[in-house]
Amino acid sequence: MRRVHTSTRHRRRSDRYVTGRDRPILRTSTDDRERTGRRLGAALSLGYLDLAEYEDRLTAAMTARSTADLARLTADLPVDALRRHDPVVRARRARHARLGVRVHLAAYLAMAVLVTGIWLTIALTAGAWYPWFIWPVLGGGLGALGHAVPVRLALNGSDHQSGLTTV
Repeated sequence: MRRVHTSTRHRRRSDRYVTGRDRPILRTSTDDRERTGRRLGAALSLGYLDLAEYEDRLTAAMTARSTADLARLTADLPVDALRRHDPVVRARRARHARLGVRVHLAAYLAMAVLVTGIWLTIALTAGAWYPWFIWPVLGGGLGALGHAVPVRLALNGSDHQSGLTTV
Protein backbone atom coordinates (compact mmCIF):
# COMPACT_ATOMS: atom_id res chain seq x y z
CA MET A 1 0.00 0.00 0.00
CA ARG A 2 1.28 3.43 -0.94
CA ARG A 3 1.64 6.01 1.78
CA VAL A 4 0.17 9.45 1.16
CA HIS A 5 2.18 12.40 2.48
CA THR A 6 0.15 15.29 3.80
CA SER A 7 2.87 17.90 4.03
CA THR A 8 2.81 20.63 1.41
CA ARG A 9 6.32 19.71 0.29
CA HIS A 10 5.24 16.27 -0.88
CA ARG A 11 1.72 17.05 -2.00
CA ARG A 12 1.14 17.06 -5.71
CA ARG A 13 -0.72 20.12 -6.90
CA SER A 14 -1.13 22.37 -9.85
CA ASP A 15 -0.69 26.12 -9.45
CA ARG A 16 -3.61 26.56 -11.81
CA TYR A 17 -6.04 25.23 -9.22
CA VAL A 18 -4.39 26.08 -5.89
CA THR A 19 -3.11 29.38 -4.63
CA GLY A 20 -1.64 30.72 -1.42
CA ARG A 21 -1.73 28.31 1.48
CA ASP A 22 -3.48 25.46 -0.33
CA ARG A 23 -6.69 27.40 -0.86
CA PRO A 24 -8.39 26.48 -4.11
CA ILE A 25 -9.11 29.16 -6.65
CA LEU A 26 -12.87 29.42 -6.82
CA ARG A 27 -14.54 30.28 -10.09
CA THR A 28 -16.79 33.29 -9.88
CA SER A 29 -20.46 33.30 -10.76
CA THR A 30 -22.61 35.94 -12.41
CA ASP A 31 -24.13 36.72 -9.00
CA ASP A 32 -20.66 37.33 -7.56
CA ARG A 33 -19.81 39.68 -10.43
CA GLU A 34 -23.09 41.56 -10.05
CA ARG A 35 -22.63 41.87 -6.28
CA THR A 36 -19.15 43.29 -6.81
CA GLY A 37 -20.56 45.64 -9.44
CA ARG A 38 -23.17 46.91 -6.96
CA ARG A 39 -20.45 47.49 -4.37
CA LEU A 40 -18.37 49.39 -6.89
CA GLY A 41 -21.44 51.46 -7.79
CA ALA A 42 -21.97 52.24 -4.12
CA ALA A 43 -18.30 53.22 -3.85
CA LEU A 44 -18.77 55.57 -6.80
CA SER A 45 -21.89 57.16 -5.30
CA LEU A 46 -20.21 57.57 -1.90
CA GLY A 47 -17.16 59.23 -3.48
CA TYR A 48 -14.60 56.47 -2.92
CA LEU A 49 -14.03 56.08 -6.69
CA ASP A 50 -14.01 58.51 -9.58
CA LEU A 51 -15.85 57.67 -12.79
CA ALA A 52 -12.81 56.48 -14.77
CA GLU A 53 -11.64 54.16 -11.99
CA TYR A 54 -15.20 52.87 -11.53
CA GLU A 55 -15.46 52.00 -15.22
CA ASP A 56 -12.10 50.22 -15.17
CA ARG A 57 -12.98 48.21 -12.08
CA LEU A 58 -16.47 47.40 -13.34
CA THR A 59 -15.06 46.09 -16.62
CA ALA A 60 -12.55 43.99 -14.67
CA ALA A 61 -15.33 42.70 -12.40
CA MET A 62 -17.50 41.60 -15.32
CA THR A 63 -14.58 39.73 -16.91
CA ALA A 64 -13.20 38.25 -13.67
CA ARG A 65 -12.74 34.49 -13.59
CA SER A 66 -12.08 33.89 -9.90
CA THR A 67 -13.27 35.20 -6.56
CA ALA A 68 -9.70 36.31 -5.86
CA ASP A 69 -9.91 38.63 -8.89
CA LEU A 70 -13.12 40.14 -7.48
CA ALA A 71 -11.64 40.49 -4.00
CA ARG A 72 -8.71 42.48 -5.40
CA LEU A 73 -11.13 44.97 -6.96
CA THR A 74 -12.69 45.91 -3.61
CA ALA A 75 -9.66 45.32 -1.34
CA ASP A 76 -8.96 49.03 -0.86
CA LEU A 77 -12.61 49.98 -0.30
CA PRO A 78 -14.59 50.01 2.98
CA VAL A 79 -16.69 46.94 2.11
CA ASP A 80 -18.82 47.12 5.27
CA ALA A 81 -19.95 50.66 4.44
CA LEU A 82 -20.66 49.62 0.87
CA ARG A 83 -22.76 46.66 2.05
CA ARG A 84 -24.84 48.95 4.23
CA HIS A 85 -25.59 51.16 1.24
CA ASP A 86 -26.27 48.29 -1.17
CA PRO A 87 -29.82 48.89 -2.49
CA VAL A 88 -30.54 45.16 -2.78
CA VAL A 89 -29.59 44.55 0.85
CA ARG A 90 -31.58 47.59 2.00
CA ALA A 91 -34.66 46.46 0.07
CA ARG A 92 -34.37 42.95 1.55
CA ARG A 93 -34.07 44.33 5.09
CA ALA A 94 -37.07 46.62 4.56
CA ARG A 95 -39.12 43.74 3.14
CA HIS A 96 -38.29 41.54 6.15
CA ALA A 97 -39.07 44.35 8.60
CA ARG A 98 -42.47 44.95 6.99
CA LEU A 99 -43.19 41.22 7.01
CA GLY A 100 -42.35 41.05 10.72
CA VAL A 101 -44.80 43.86 11.47
CA ARG A 102 -47.52 42.20 9.37
CA VAL A 103 -47.08 38.89 11.20
CA HIS A 104 -47.18 40.68 14.55
CA LEU A 105 -50.35 42.58 13.60
CA ALA A 106 -52.03 39.40 12.32
CA ALA A 107 -51.25 37.60 15.58
CA TYR A 108 -52.55 40.58 17.55
CA LEU A 109 -55.81 40.68 15.60
CA ALA A 110 -56.28 36.92 16.01
CA MET A 111 -55.71 37.25 19.76
CA ALA A 112 -58.13 40.20 19.99
CA VAL A 113 -60.87 38.33 18.13
CA LEU A 114 -60.33 35.19 20.21
CA VAL A 115 -60.39 37.03 23.55
CA THR A 116 -63.43 39.07 22.54
CA GLY A 117 -65.20 35.88 21.44
CA ILE A 118 -64.45 34.20 24.76
CA TRP A 119 -65.68 37.25 26.68
CA LEU A 120 -68.87 37.39 24.62
CA THR A 121 -69.53 33.67 25.14
CA ILE A 122 -69.04 33.98 28.90
CA ALA A 123 -71.16 37.16 29.03
CA LEU A 124 -74.05 35.57 27.17
CA THR A 125 -74.01 32.27 29.06
CA ALA A 126 -73.12 33.38 32.59
CA GLY A 127 -74.31 36.97 32.53
CA ALA A 128 -70.90 38.34 33.57
CA TRP A 129 -70.65 41.53 31.54
CA TYR A 130 -67.44 42.98 32.98
CA PRO A 131 -65.31 43.91 29.94
CA TRP A 132 -62.11 42.14 31.04
CA PHE A 133 -61.12 41.46 27.41
CA ILE A 134 -60.02 45.07 27.05
CA TRP A 135 -56.90 44.50 29.18
CA PRO A 136 -55.25 41.82 26.99
CA VAL A 137 -56.39 43.66 23.85
CA LEU A 138 -54.85 46.93 25.08
CA GLY A 139 -51.63 45.19 26.17
CA GLY A 140 -51.28 43.37 22.87
CA GLY A 141 -52.08 46.55 20.99
CA LEU A 142 -49.33 48.44 22.79
CA GLY A 143 -46.88 45.67 21.89
CA ALA A 144 -47.91 45.72 18.23
CA LEU A 145 -47.74 49.52 18.17
CA GLY A 146 -44.32 49.42 19.84
CA HIS A 147 -43.16 47.19 17.00
CA ALA A 148 -44.85 48.92 14.05
CA VAL A 149 -44.00 52.56 14.82
CA PRO A 150 -40.19 52.20 15.09
CA VAL A 151 -40.10 50.04 11.94
CA ARG A 152 -42.19 52.60 10.06
CA LEU A 153 -40.01 55.49 11.23
CA ALA A 154 -36.79 53.63 10.42
CA LEU A 155 -37.97 52.67 6.94
CA ASN A 156 -39.21 56.17 6.16
CA GLY A 157 -35.94 57.63 7.44
CA SER A 158 -33.85 55.26 5.32
CA ASP A 159 -36.00 56.02 2.26
CA HIS A 160 -35.43 59.75 2.69
CA GLN A 161 -31.69 59.28 3.25
CA SER A 162 -31.31 57.24 0.08
CA GLY A 163 -33.42 59.62 -1.99
CA LEU A 164 -36.35 57.21 -2.39
CA THR A 165 -39.93 58.24 -1.87
CA THR A 166 -42.73 56.00 -0.72
CA VAL A 167 -46.03 56.05 -2.53
